[in-house]
Amino acid sequence: MSTVPAELESSAALFEDRAASRCRAVLAAIFGEPHQRSFDVRLWDGTVDRGGNPKPPFTLVLNRPGALRRMLMPPNELSIVESYIAGDVDIDGSMEAASGLGEAIGGRLRSPVAVARLVHLVLGLPGQAEDDLADTRFPEHARKLGPRHTPVRDAAAIHFHYDVGNSFYKLWLDRRMVYSCGYFRSADDTLDVAQEAKLDLICRKLRLKPGERLLDIGCGWGGLIMHAAEHYGVDATGVTLSENQAALARERIEETGLGARCRVAIRDYRTLTEGDSYDKIASVGMIEHVGITHLPVYFNAAFRALKPGGLFMNHGIVSLGEARPRSVRERIFRKFWRADAFIDKYVFPDAKLTAARDVIAAAEAAGFEVRDVESLREHYAMTLRHWVRSLEERTRDATALVGNHTFRVWRLYMAASANAFTTAAINVLQTLLAKPDAHGHSNIPLTRDDLYAEA
Repeated sequence: MSTVPAELESSAALFEDRAASRCRAVLAAIFGEPHQRSFDVRLWDGTVDRGGNPKPPFTLVLNRPGALRRMLMPPNELSIVESYIAGDVDIDGSMEAASGLGEAIGGRLRSPVAVARLVHLVLGLPGQAEDDLADTRFPEHARKLGPRHTPVRDAAAIHFHYDVGNSFYKLWLDRRMVYSCGYFRSADDTLDVAQEAKLDLICRKLRLKPGERLLDIGCGWGGLIMHAAEHYGVDATGVTLSENQAALARERIEETGLGARCRVAIRDYRTLTEGDSYDKIASVGMIEHVGITHLPVYFNAAFRALKPGGLFMNHGIVSLGEARPRSVRERIFRKFWRADAFIDKYVFPDAKLTAARDVIAAAEAAGFEVRDVESLREHYAMTLRHWVRSLEERTRDATALVGNHTFRVWRLYMAASANAFTTAAINVLQTLLAKPDAHGHSNIPLTRDDLYAEA
């Protein structure tokens, strides 16, 4: 039986000790000493550095000696994220709590001196992982299809995000597959209950009546149009750019016997005309894909397709940060930090959240009258926690469907989004817009009483 020479064992042990010591120096530089941290750290050899919290929300796991090098070289948000996606770094426990690590690191790197000191420490770490994430990113050739938000490039971006696979989304969405925030009347509501309540709230705000024609721009898997057709007796059309979504939505419509009053088409919102002539229009989670430069195009298209006296419900995420002025120093730091690069490369290509003021200004410029605005920020955080929990409970199934890298992208993306809604970094607004008729009538009741009466 062969044995390992004592000098090799000694050399390996020395390497491990040095690597661990250097890792701890880097950890101290970016998070403070162990007693200053609210979380634990577990090294590749099983050693655990306990933080100052007796009940830490998560443990940061370094799976190899070079994990921090992958995480912090270069020192920016994208590198931190990619170290997790690649598996160099793991999170045991609450991913939502761990999503604040990037902000904590960024807070310590606000000066060139701090960056230079960290780089010096990181360069002392062993190894450097090869980049194996190319297949998980939005392909670069798709970015060459044209400028941002041209129809062909938008179609590629939608395909990247939504055509991950219907089976994947089924793992963690509610039974209707509603991919937007629910409406929780109680914290004890199930996700199914909350999503049905949200669909009904939209229908109530639109004051849907039997026989009216409803359009849903960006209809997903058809949850809203099916609910509206079944419970409010409308003739409902949904449009999407996702072939996968459209195929499943059509199957579900036929299975429920709603085919005569409900349909889905592959169509770009820019092609809407006055001839479409809808009584009511909804758009849920669509505006995030539009981009600030195309807000006028988006609202003008909806205005054209809506009859005079009609209503348009626009439900979408907005950025609170975009509404606040940023100093030159802050803008420079965000560029260095590569803020939003993770979302652009791995989740929502070309998407950019805008401020609520920009959304409302574009709607009014198109001719809409703003009649009601409601924030559902807390509801979205609750929804995302349901999604993350369901995804984590089905880790094995998810990785079998989409692979480990994509599973990690979605776990991180949704957990970080929950954190962003909780901390008021982003918001989600339901904005009810009216297209007054020739006499200025918007056909809105004097009060909101009808919205909150018993169904």
